[in-house]
Amino acid sequence: MKEEKLSDEEREVIEQCGTEPRFSSDLLEEKRDGVFICKKCGQELFSSETKYESGSGWPSFWDAKIDAMEKQEDRSAGMVRTEVVCAECGAHLGHVFEDGPEDKTGKRYCINGIAMEFEAENDE
Repeated sequence: MKEEKLSDEEREVIEQCGTEPRFSSDLLEEKRDGVFICKKCGQELFSSETKYESGSGWPSFWDAKIDAMEKQEDRSAGMVRTEVVCAECGAHLGHVFEDGPEDKTGKRYCINGIAMEFEAENDE
């Protein structure tokens, strides 16, 4: 497990199921090859190959690494959504919706960038 101290903003999202502001994540613009990992524990979550621009304002992916996350029902915002959490440490990551690319999985993992870090395949 990573022993990195979380900022107040990271703790709000990761440990208290918060949401970062739309279009605030630097990871929205990340286009290099590599993997997105859990900010809290370092578990690999997504390959850069599955990232796409959804227009939602949060990093979006059409598929996750196998066994990287768990899904649970979330009724917190006056609606029923599917929350995704890190399978390793339980960190709140975001939600998964059924409105993703139809030519892929049809899923849109809408993830708080603040809950992840990016590891480039090759440091250029």
